[in-house]
Amino acid sequence: MTSVLYPDLPENGLIVLIGASGAGKSTLARTWPASQVLSLDGLRGMVGDDPGRQDVTADAADVLKLILERRMARKLNTVIDATNVEQSVRVELVMAAKRHGMPTVAVVVATPLDVCLERQGPRPDNRRVPEDTVRAQHQARVHSHQQLAAEGFNTVVFADALYRLEPFLKRLSQVREAELGRDGSAGLGDLLLVRRFFGSEVLPLWRWRPGSDLVTGRDRLAEIRLGQQSLILAFRDDVDGEGDFGFDVLLPCPFDAECAGQAWAPVYSVTDLYKALTGAMDSDPDIVCTVHGDGVDDDQDDDPEGRADLEAQYADAVA
Repeated sequence: MTSVLYPDLPENGLIVLIGASGAGKSTLARTWPASQVLSLDGLRGMVGDDPGRQDVTADAADVLKLILERRMARKLNTVIDATNVEQSVRVELVMAAKRHGMPTVAVVVATPLDVCLERQGPRPDNRRVPEDTVRAQHQARVHSHQQLAAEGFNTVVFADALYRLEPFLKRLSQVREAELGRDGSAGLGDLLLVRRFFGSEVLPLWRWRPGSDLVTGRDRLAEIRLGQQSLILAFRDDVDGEGDFGFDVLLPCPFDAECAGQAWAPVYSVTDLYKALTGAMDSDPDIVCTVHGDGVDDDQDDDPEGRADLEAQYADAVA
């Protein structure tokens, strides 16, 4: 397969996405590195704590212009993720690029109006654009196409003519190879599963406890700590006796406030971590205590796959 990446795009320039709300501009913008994308919604969020807050749009636009000017002066590729359907907005963007001798590209995202309107439905209230506004944006986009060259754009191209999947997948592949250590780096190693369960934001807070391997030789203890708050977790690589893996979090025993054992419950996401920290999981039905089991006196095994083995090792690990 012949590799054709950028038939109409300069290596470094100003790329202005033009389209109504719901056209798919942000999806297209994500095919470039995040550092190269100036998103008006994102800047609204930075200025006003809400990307859908319209009363801060003017301030967000001022920030965008300031950053754009600095990036153009450094000859850095920059993508503008906004509707950009107004001629006055586009002219200011083009002028900023021309001042620094940077080429300009208009990328028209010509999504049909009915699709743009349909995409408003699933959006949260603060991000949903009124129908009359979307219609006006779409009409302005249609009328703008014939005048883009006269506004100073060096290149005008429709989004569906671009070859963006290949560079997008290449960048994701490079990130993945680095995480796996295949690029010669250390990679994420035993944090790969942690990220899969709880997200990359948790990784800087995660510490495996030295010497916390359990008697099975497989399970390990870890701590998430920030300031005075922390959680203790156990990685279980055979949690169901059939080779499945997961994490348990340490909770207060729900059966006896004076219990000297430890109570453990499975956690599957960062939402579960939040619930565990705030006490919302203290009555979780899946809690198993190393002393009381699951609290049900039914002569069944209340301590599946050695969960009680955590008691002695926990004492060593947190000492």
